[in-house]
Amino acid sequence: MVACTPEKERAMHEEIVYRPARELARMLRKREISAREVVAAHLARIEEVNPRINAVVTVCGERAMEEAAAADDFMASGGTPGPLHGLPIAHKDTHATAGVRTTFGSPFFADHVPDHDELIVERMRAAGAITIGKTNVPEFAAGSHTFNTLFGTTVNPYDTSRSAGGSSGGAAAALACGMHALADGSDMGGSLRNPASFNNVVGLRPSPGRVPAHPEPLGWSTLSVQGPMARDVGDTALLLSVLAGPDSRSPIAVAEPGSVFDPSAGPLDRELSGLRVAWSPDLNGALTCERAVVETLTAQLGTFSDLGCTVELDAPDLSGADEVFRTLRAWVFESNFGALLDADRSKLKPSVVWNIEAGRRLTGPDLARAERLHTELFHRVRVFFERYDVLLLPVSQVAPFDAAQEYPTDIDGQVQQTYLDWMRSAYWISVTGCPALSVPAGFTESGLPVGVQIVGPHLAERRVLEVGRAFEAATRFGERRPPLS
Repeated sequence: MVACTPEKERAMHEEIVYRPARELARMLRKREISAREVVAAHLARIEEVNPRINAVVTVCGERAMEEAAAADDFMASGGTPGPLHGLPIAHKDTHATAGVRTTFGSPFFADHVPDHDELIVERMRAAGAITIGKTNVPEFAAGSHTFNTLFGTTVNPYDTSRSAGGSSGGAAAALACGMHALADGSDMGGSLRNPASFNNVVGLRPSPGRVPAHPEPLGWSTLSVQGPMARDVGDTALLLSVLAGPDSRSPIAVAEPGSVFDPSAGPLDRELSGLRVAWSPDLNGALTCERAVVETLTAQLGTFSDLGCTVELDAPDLSGADEVFRTLRAWVFESNFGALLDADRSKLKPSVVWNIEAGRRLTGPDLARAERLHTELFHRVRVFFERYDVLLLPVSQVAPFDAAQEYPTDIDGQVQQTYLDWMRSAYWISVTGCPALSVPAGFTESGLPVGVQIVGPHLAERRVLEVGRAFEAATRFGERRPPLS
């Protein structure tokens, strides 16, 4: 018997790890491949690539292989597999995982091992997913650049001198490199969309309540949501079908079952002829975006026209969105992390301290004004979507930036005062309550990924997935892999 060379083995593993999750799931159900083979290939990929990218910060390989063996035995005994049967996932390090270290990127929780899975993890594991590790995050998921004092910086696989984005930066970079088949994440100000854009993968911020969260100390808050990431839109829909659906433990959970998003039950392919599309590179002049980002996206408008869409330059009035987001974010930060600031300020990064202290300065009238503006904003956007089916705009105002920076300090010469300023194109959409999908939309001249943000009306996740799928199929940018040999 001829021994398998390291090069051939690597090629075999790469052929597995870059298969769509839907295809791997089908092969696992039909027993054309074993869960052991799938998990082993992904663990080998982590071992090979992760030292250069720093995306997976905790690896539970022995446990994952034991779970893979149990999954294979289950199939051999005639069991009915779940939709994610045998698929390896490294969960975001802000999501509690029973028996697996969960640090939130903070020294306060450096050795924290939860005794429970939170709901998003619970649903994935109930659907058959196998936990292979945890992905890197900025401290308490604060900011769209993934670095912390525990694990260091996650870098961009398309250019390792650049940021992978955040706060789900480890999840997105690991997806781009084939380290896991699907990824979970969360999004307050762009934390699913921004890293998807930076790493040439797909990320969906669902409408609040579409993916219920538990435990959640601020259960009525709509600012932060959890959702799926994947390498293509179909896999994103597959994971959403597992994550979505009602749960009595969440007071804002949407009643519609997640099965409506299952691509095997209802294909996402849709004829876009006649679709009314609004496009805005700057939200009516309110944003500054890097020229390279705008040029990359503008070049793709013809794709939507070729698909039969009517494309117009227009945008909703998002006045007040900045005040709404910053007020409610500061309130959330003080509520969630204020006690840690009192316990030991030195263990918190300055931007988190700044956000907590901003929350402590808020008054009742400040919060009341923010909620009034929030309601007015919702209705202006609701009326806007009576004229248009979707809105297109940049996911991020910049291309992936220098990983040595905490955040971009200027955009084409315009100074950015805080770690939030450069994320407005994402966080202004957050406070509309609308679903927003980041889909690969090309590369700058220097080879950096750029995503387009597809926004739909409140609760119209299916629509943005269908539009994203049509654009993805027409352009195929998401098939371009990082230059990792």
